[in-house]
Amino acid sequence: MSAANVRVSEYWNAHIHELDVSPHPAGSREFFADLDAYHFEKLHHLLRLVDFDAWRGTDVLDLGCGAGVEVVRFARAGARVTGVDLAESAIGLTRRNLALQGLDARLEVADGEALPFPSASFDFVYAHGVMQYTTDTPTLVSEVHRVLRSGGLAMFQAYNRISWLNLLSKVMKVPLEHEDAPVIRRYSIDELHRLLRPFASVEIVPERFPVKSRLHKGWKAAAFNGLFVGTFNALPRAWVRRFGWHLLAFCRK
Repeated sequence: MSAANVRVSEYWNAHIHELDVSPHPAGSREFFADLDAYHFEKLHHLLRLVDFDAWRGTDVLDLGCGAGVEVVRFARAGARVTGVDLAESAIGLTRRNLALQGLDARLEVADGEALPFPSASFDFVYAHGVMQYTTDTPTLVSEVHRVLRSGGLAMFQAYNRISWLNLLSKVMKVPLEHEDAPVIRRYSIDELHRLLRPFASVEIVPERFPVKSRLHKGWKAAAFNGLFVGTFNALPRAWVRRFGWHLLAFCRK
């Protein structure tokens, strides 16, 4: 692991995504239930765009698996799922999550820029919330392409530089989640297309439009949840679709 990725690993060991959405102790059954509910409330589009059940009996890699929300979904659907994360604490939480659900998966602490798997190992690589935080994104993309089987599918999620949330953060002078991470990148749709050129076909879907947040407090919560969310979502989606905060890239090898 490079020195830069050691710093990334140290950060994510201490800052696992969304841990503060539950009042219950981390690692408890109630904690994981809250985490799953919040994750798919905020990212409700994933249940429309990613058919977890469709991967039954196939080999799936969840790259940057965090606390294992999607690992559990894939395992419950019957996939042969492997979860990797740069943070050992994340793998520990995923292992606990699986145990509580009575499910099984292969788990490894691993660097996405140097995946410890043979070429052509997986039918689907799910990389949600990874490429914006890695130190060498082209190498990450190359590694995902390498471990994917011919005809296989990879899904990358990236932050949209030309988005409502990026603009709101600057106007309101409110830092984004994990703005203090060692690496945080944002891409335009064209920039992301260029980054994913190794794949035979790429479809980019802008998503993640404003939903009420449990993380804001006080006047910021009132302004965001009470005013901005409703106003933005009243606009015709055709006007604002390209400004979604998340860019979901579906890439066929």
